[in-house]
Amino acid sequence: MAADPGSERERTDPDLGTSLFSLAASDPRGELVDRSGLADEDVAQIDAVMAALVRLRAAEKALAEASLRYMELGETDMRALHVLIVAGNRGTPATPGSLARALGISTASTTKLLDRLERAGHVRREPHPTDRRATVLAVEPSTRAAALRTVGAQQARRVESARRLAPGERRVVIDFLEDMAQRLSMDGVDWAESAED
Repeated sequence: MAADPGSERERTDPDLGTSLFSLAASDPRGELVDRSGLADEDVAQIDAVMAALVRLRAAEKALAEASLRYMELGETDMRALHVLIVAGNRGTPATPGSLARALGISTASTTKLLDRLERAGHVRREPHPTDRRATVLAVEPSTRAAALRTVGAQQARRVESARRLAPGERRVVIDFLEDMAQRLSMDGVDWAESAED
């Protein structure tokens, strides 16, 4: 019987991007993950979940990088535009202070960010409708249209993936992702807190 060339390739040239997170590769002696009670099929399925997450993160990173290049903006600039577009969609006046809080940056950094976005023709400052001392921010229509046509359209595809699931399947995915996010939290992790100092 001839050898399967695909399996030979995997042994000699594995896809390190996804195989890095397989239990056999990352924890061969079971020092991190207790595999007692897991059948080989369970381990293979867990590895497939981890590989799918790696591919999802890679796709999100590629989308983010492409959008930054297309819009010719930095990451914080794109986040700011997203916040302002959502505020506009909700009919909520966005002020420089509310933008600073949403982005978790200082008011001085927000001023520099807004100056940059305004010079580039992406946002405009307008008088607040009810507070003469305040300013509201608006995304220029051409920038909003470009964001919707590109990044927004790509992000909408995520919704299609969720839409195809049955309600019970969505609940399983939500519970899984929330559990994973909680388990990955850095709250109270000594080595992570010491790295911030």
